[in-house]
Amino acid sequence: MELTLHRETVSLRDRVRAAHQDHATRTRLFVRLEHDGVVGYGEIAPQPVALNGDPGVGEVIQELDGYVLSQLQSALEREGALPSWTRLARFAGSRAASAPAVTLIEMALLDRELRSEGRSINDVWPQRFDTPVQGTVSLLDDEPWNIADEWVRVRVKTAPGSLNSSARERLSALAIPVLVDFNCSGTTLEEVITHVQHIGEYATVAALEQPYAPGNVIDHAKLATRLDVPLSLDEGVRSLRDLEQIVRYDAAKIVCIKPARVGGYANARTLIELASAKGLTPYVGGFFESPFARHVNSVLSRHLVAEPSDIGRVASNSTDEVEPVPGGFEMKPSQRTLERSVLVATFA
Repeated sequence: MELTLHRETVSLRDRVRAAHQDHATRTRLFVRLEHDGVVGYGEIAPQPVALNGDPGVGEVIQELDGYVLSQLQSALEREGALPSWTRLARFAGSRAASAPAVTLIEMALLDRELRSEGRSINDVWPQRFDTPVQGTVSLLDDEPWNIADEWVRVRVKTAPGSLNSSARERLSALAIPVLVDFNCSGTTLEEVITHVQHIGEYATVAALEQPYAPGNVIDHAKLATRLDVPLSLDEGVRSLRDLEQIVRYDAAKIVCIKPARVGGYANARTLIELASAKGLTPYVGGFFESPFARHVNSVLSRHLVAEPSDIGRVASNSTDEVEPVPGGFEMKPSQRTLERSVLVATFA
């Protein structure tokens, strides 16, 4: 087995300021895994620093180097073959960085496994839904909004406080509903409710997302009884136990499932199917990935969910980001992308 880890930081064309973070650039980690002459690729886009329960990119690299790859190597030596991608979720430890680290390797194994079998991802996850695209903008700066024609809903980053004239004008100009995303910045119930009502004076509010910290199902449940719109949880959805608690306390109606946050695509599929079975509405979220990982997320979405999801292209300063290949994910990070990225490590 030969594995190379690459790191690329790109400038986003449309800066998005959240309550506790400014998304002006994004670091993407790519892995190329080759074994027995067959190659697979994976990608995740971690946050620059740890926030709201999600690890920073440095922690993810450390987890890969110090734990996940040693697990993979041990399995290969013990069994004489790479483990199936469906087993990688079990490699995750209790640390927050384990989930995205495992996702990166699981993705490469899935891509490689499909190519070795002469199949593509669409054979495994055939399209069952015409999943719409959700985009992301912010009320926390005065940047103009570039609303793509394909968007049917827009996630609006916000935080408690008054709306300035620019925010009111941009909301009023929207022709699509908004999902109001607090990113865990909510304070009192009254302040959150007042803020959402104020936004509702200028735009159609489809839902309110994650006003309080991950794991705080009690305050979310209390808020849900006071809202005229559904409550969605994002940072608060990482495991089966999280879903069970959400259902038990009726803390939300919508849940955002991010493969890199929940430990990979096998876990994401399980969580999406369980959420649907329990009466929740799941959608697939993202972390500003390149068109490569966004493509895989979109295939998963169109196989499992009808709710608008984060599967549109993230505009950046990068060009020629992907190239087509037969089988597997049907595309890969382009050679140009890998050459301009930083080679973090090689494992053999």
